Amino acid sequence: MSGKPFAARPPGAEAWVQDQVDRRGARPSPFTARLTIDVTPACRARIKIAAFARGQTVADMVRALLDREFPEERA
Repeated sequence: MSGKPFAARPPGAEAWVQDQVDRRGARPSPFTARLTIDVTPACRARIKIAAFARGQTVADMVRALLDREFPEERA
């Protein structure tokens, strides 16, 4: 198959990962992007048990972990 590719990758990381614009004019939620990962059932169980033991949701616990691991860069 030749011709134009189905989708072209933007030139840089900033163009590749963009914040979604709420077109309705409402205030956008800070958690508007969904990330899906595959883990083993045993890992999922450990994550859920840890979240329960800490009194947190899995989503809140994983967001905090990702924020610690990948902090926002300051200019």
